[in-house]
Amino acid sequence: MRYQLYYWPHIPGRGEFVRLALEAGGAQYEDIGRTPEESGGGRPGVRRLLETTEDGRLPYAPPILGVGKLLISQTAAILLYLGPRIGLVPKAESVRLWAHQLQLTLADLVVEAHDTHHPIAKSLYYEDQKPEALRRAADFRALRLPKYLGYFENVLAKNLDGDRHLIGKSLSYPDLSLFQVFAGLRYAFPRTMESLSGAYPRLMALHERVPMHPRIAEYLASPRRMPFNQHGLFRHYPELDAA
Repeated sequence: MRYQLYYWPHIPGRGEFVRLALEAGGAQYEDIGRTPEESGGGRPGVRRLLETTEDGRLPYAPPILGVGKLLISQTAAILLYLGPRIGLVPKAESVRLWAHQLQLTLADLVVEAHDTHHPIAKSLYYEDQKPEALRRAADFRALRLPKYLGYFENVLAKNLDGDRHLIGKSLSYPDLSLFQVFAGLRYAFPRTMESLSGAYPRLMALHERVPMHPRIAEYLASPRRMPFNQHGLFRHYPELDAA
């Protein structure tokens, strides 16, 4: 099976969660947003898919996964579909649903991290809502971030197959997504994450373990891996960070 991933070419964003899974699973895929516009890719290629569908099921926003004539949008839904097909979650329904729950919780964390720098409106510049961002970020650092990190630390601790993974004994797509979120948080809040890291040894170990996976190691060292930047979900504003 060959997949098509539709996502914006200038940010890792939510598309990176899907990209990490495709890479770890050894799947063949075409990254439409990062292919030349003259070949039907780039931003125009992504926009075109958002405006026209054959079955009337119009996706709201990327990422979108193309599988033949099937189109799947929403990151968690894409990974729910992909996971058992590329060996990144067991096929048992109860386990697939547990992985889906973890992914949705990570999606909640991503939204809260994003809203530290855009707490009022995405249509406004950060500078237009800076006072609100300072208040939102302070609450996020003090209360919300430790709550999320503590939850995932506890999930690792309670895994009956050991604390190396969120699910079972091998790498799953929630592990990959947690790695990406952790990396994004370290980019956006380096001082805060440094001060908190000692409290979550299992999370730290997982964050260091995921890049050792052969396919992920190759991907991270390749030009296909897009760095975090000031246009994405995770943005670094020093005044929003704290020791």
